[in-house]
Amino acid sequence: MENLFQLFAVSAVVMGVSQTIARERIFAPLRERLGGKDTWWGYLVSCPYCLSHYVAFVLVPLTGTYAIDVVVGGWPGWALSWLLSSLLITVIAAFFRVIFWFVDESQGLVRRRQRTEEEETATKRLVRKQVEQQVSEEPHEPLPPSRH
Repeated sequence: MENLFQLFAVSAVVMGVSQTIARERIFAPLRERLGGKDTWWGYLVSCPYCLSHYVAFVLVPLTGTYAIDVVVGGWPGWALSWLLSSLLITVIAAFFRVIFWFVDESQGLVRRRQRTEEEETATKRLVRKQVEQQVSEEPHEPLPPSRH
């Protein structure tokens, strides 16, 4: 059970790191410096799925999360276990990214709805203010003298 938790935890970290580097504003200068999506290096850091492979390649040996055992021994077995485990973590991270997208999109819908309501309220205030100005600027006819 601990290995399963570690597998999902490392996958979540891979998803988070790759999503942050590929999409968040803080890394925009890095992506631009590497050429954006027009160059190989720029595309590598602009695509969360692509980047997640390389993040997993680094994190698997650092965390010891070798989720797939192979029967081949020696360094070829280690390399194959490293590669396959990294690919598995990348695939799980991709599923996490889809879940993250749905959560983020639903939050985005809420924010857009709130923004629309705020814009409608601001528009109503502006129209009301314009009408009040027009009313105050119109010349008023004098009221007939009142008879007592």
